[in-house]
This record gives sequence, C-alpha cells and structure tokens, in this order.
Amino acid sequence: MGRLSNKIVFITGATSGIGKACAEAFANEGANLILTARRISVLTKLSHSLSKKYKIKIYDAQLDVRDKEEVKSVVTSLPKEWKKIDILINNAGLARGFSDIDEGNIEDWDEMMDTNVKGLLYVSREILPLMVKRKKGHIINIGSIAGHSVYPKGNVYNASKFAVNAITRAMRLDLYEKDIKISTVDPGMVKTDFSIVRFRGNKERAEKIYEGIKPLTAGDIADAVLYCATRPQHINIDEIIITPAAQASAIHIKRKTK
Repeated sequence: MGRLSNKIVFITGATSGIGKACAEAFANEGANLILTARRISVLTKLSHSLSKKYKIKIYDAQLDVRDKEEVKSVVTSLPKEWKKIDILINNAGLARGFSDIDEGNIEDWDEMMDTNVKGLLYVSREILPLMVKRKKGHIINIGSIAGHSVYPKGNVYNASKFAVNAITRAMRLDLYEKDIKISTVDPGMVKTDFSIVRFRGNKERAEKIYEGIKPLTAGDIADAVLYCATRPQHINIDEIIITPAAQASAIHIKRKTK
C-alpha cells in the first residue's frame, strides 16, 4: 500500500515533463489519477501504461486549460466517485519566445498568460468548491524561480509566474480556514521540453541553455511535489524553491568549461 492509496489526484499537462513525472510518482504511491492534457493520443497511451504498471485507476480527459468552458465541462462531467479530488497539481504551463519586450510577439504573450495564469485559475475555480464542500484538499501549483526575480528577455513569462506566486499566496490566505492546503514548487533550470517549446522546436538553441551545467530533472520536481503532498495533516509546505546546485538565481549559473 502506497502513502496515497485511494487518494484522487488531478494533474494538468500530464503528458510530458514535470506533469508526466508527477503522474508516475503519484501512481507509484498508489494514488488514482485524473490525467488531463491537450494531446489525447499521448494521454491515452500514458494512462494505459501507468494503470497496468501500478494497478491503479485512471480517468483521462482531453483538456486545454485556456478554454474555461472546456475546463468546466471536464470537471462537471466527472463521475461522482471521481469528484472527490484530494490533490490538484496545477502543472500546465509554458514559455514562448525570448526577446526584449519592445520586440515581443503578442500572440506569445497571450498564450503564456492564458495558460500559466488564467488556466490555473479556471481549473482551481472548478475544483476548489468540491474540496471546500468536503472540507479537505490540497492544491500544489508549479511555479518557477522566474516568479521571484526577473531576468533579461523573460518579461511576460516572468509576469505570468509572478502572478502564480501571488495567486498561490492569496489562495493560502483565503483557504486555510476552510481546511484546504496550498503549496507551490518553484524550480530553477529543469531539462524537459521547456526550452524546445520556448524556442518553437529549435533543439540546437534549446540545448545551449543546458551547456556546462547539470540541470534538474522532471523527476526531481515530482519528488518535491510528492513531499508536499505526503506531509502529515497538520503540516502545510507553503513553498519550495528548488534549483541545480550550480544555479544561484535565474541568471547566476556556474557553467563548466570544456
């Protein structure tokens, strides 16, 4: 029996990176999973693999968190037994572009704000009333060190993660008296598809981000998320900032030279 046996965990952006690593980590602890993502074929394959490997129940649903009506439809259409959500991991997020603000692509700005901020709000707004009604629940937001200090050419991505930081703090104040736990895990440099997405598939440019440094892995972040989720009931982990040992801030990185 795992530490989270019979718990229901809802994960957004579950098909890759940190979301996928969280799905694996929580499945390993016996949790039943509600997995959501935009790529339904990849999601279905992941669900089948995890349910077979860990002997858990999985409910999957195609979901673009930017679409508030779709978010509402997915949550309201959950079977009754799946609405007893114990943990929500707001993982879906992305960075797009890397340019000075006067040269920024407005479509990129919209995509980041709609996903990172509004998407998190839409999902939380639908699931929180279910938790409040049961007087139990835990929301874990995936933030970033980019939400604590800005860096050149980060502008709107920074803004979106500063918003996640503020929303998380506000959630804590609004919900502690309703017995809802709120946590945020804020990573530094993690080697996932993050940079490939940011640079729209330019793998060569993405790889340069990680030159000369051993970055975090998605599994490292999933381990931190799992730590938040498995504390005793009287403990709330408000915030974890996690970085590679060689990274002291978004721009202070010790790189090994060849």
